[in-house]
Amino acid sequence: MARPVECRQVGALPRCSRFKPQGIPARELEELRLAVDELESLRLADMLGLYHGEAAEHMGVSRATFGRILESARRKTAETLVSGKMLRIEGGNVTMNKMRVFECADCGHNWQMPCGTGCPEGCPSCKGVNFKRIRNEGEECDHGHGHGHGHGHGHGECHHGGHGGGQGGQGGCRH
Repeated sequence: MARPVECRQVGALPRCSRFKPQGIPARELEELRLAVDELESLRLADMLGLYHGEAAEHMGVSRATFGRILESARRKTAETLVSGKMLRIEGGNVTMNKMRVFECADCGHNWQMPCGTGCPEGCPSCKGVNFKRIRNEGEECDHGHGHGHGHGHGHGECHHGGHGGGQGGQGGCRH
């Protein structure tokens, strides 16, 4: 008997749940299903370029399990592209990673990004680079605890051009 699938952590849910060849009605296409955790493996390994061990940590699985998830995702994606099938993204035993909350000093906009996805390039509202991480989702931020130095509870800042520290600043991005 197969072991039950452990819950996998994902940093983002898909914006679109179906992809199909242009000009062919969906009812005429064979469909393959890509689970949300398989999509996450593609995002971590192929889009973000993480090593398998690091990506496995983000998903809360072993390195070997991550490799199997990624191999399945790549095979299904290749088959849909080569054979002209429709790809539906749904299902899987997943939970969302913790989110980080940022605040732009220029326009006051707050936004969230999943933990482990790197430092934002700029504010999604005004594109400014004068921003800082204020807390993880669900926790209160203690601005006096290691802020600006990238230690403590991870409340470091990105020092981009707007802070005068240059790209990377003091200790680099610690979001």
